[in-house]
Amino acid sequence: MRTKNSATDPTSIAVTAEPAPATTATSATPAAPVAPASVAPVRQAASARAALGGTLQAALGVAAFSLTFPATAWGLESFGPWSLVAVRSVLAALIAGGCLLAVGVPPRERSRAWGSVPLPARRHWAGLAVVAAGVVVGFPLLTTLALQTSTTAHAAVVVGLLPLTTALFSALRVGTRPSRTFWLAALAGAAAVAAFTVQQSGGALTTADLYLFGALLVCAAGYTEGGRLARVMPGWQVIGWALVLCLPITVPAAAVALSHEAVHLSWHGVTGLLWVAAGSQFLGLVVWYRGMAAIGIPKASQLQLAQPLLTLVWSVLLLGEHLTVAAPLTAAAVLVCIAVTQRARG
Repeated sequence: MRTKNSATDPTSIAVTAEPAPATTATSATPAAPVAPASVAPVRQAASARAALGGTLQAALGVAAFSLTFPATAWGLESFGPWSLVAVRSVLAALIAGGCLLAVGVPPRERSRAWGSVPLPARRHWAGLAVVAAGVVVGFPLLTTLALQTSTTAHAAVVVGLLPLTTALFSALRVGTRPSRTFWLAALAGAAAVAAFTVQQSGGALTTADLYLFGALLVCAAGYTEGGRLARVMPGWQVIGWALVLCLPITVPAAAVALSHEAVHLSWHGVTGLLWVAAGSQFLGLVVWYRGMAAIGIPKASQLQLAQPLLTLVWSVLLLGEHLTVAAPLTAAAVLVCIAVTQRARG
């Protein structure tokens, strides 16, 4: 009988083991599959809200950038080009410095302190110098010089090549390998912009065009290095430290420029200066990087494709410029080419 009992016991265990998973799942709710099923809708809703918030923040960044050229044109009504760029950088650096003091730097990213301000790790300094040279000094200066003789609509179309130029620098610096479709679309966009600039200048490139193409190169280098640094430190700190590190240059430059260039304060001029300093140079980049962190670089890049077209709209509404047929057509062509490159990269 013991043998029969021992033989039947495993059978009974096998039979009762069938409902055991359900019983165990009910008793061990935290670790069982039932719990994730009940939590999944909550997590999906939270993820959707985060994606929506990230999209809105990235869109705000694009809107801020699209106003840069019209605001610069306004600023030039009151300030000389060198004064506008230097004062703009100083004001943006003061805002960034205040934020760095208030928020601070994570301990793992600190190297030492300058006064009461903890500095980022030394391994980041070279990259921050590139960001400073390209985004803080080079791009604002060259585009401001260009806008002395160029319309904002013309400049917006030329600078519409910035995403493509940044992709080229990224391939060289980071080693990304875009597809053949990507490069064909990039070349098509470059050809469209080159044809537009030559047509607008009567068959030859102007000094303003040379300034704009130089701005593309230095800004692409700054964006590429900033994107690399944003992987290891918060993006807003990248632009914040780049601005602060430029203060030893921008403060004396502002003093010299203001002493040599006439200043005629006006409502347009002051508003333009404040916007390019606070909106374009710092706050726009803050929400842009936060949006990129929330929805990812590819999706955020898709939103930036609308920037040249938005600038064309602002140039008409705020500056009263009259667009030629070639400007919006070229901007649309560049938009299509960049969209193809983004899809090819994905």
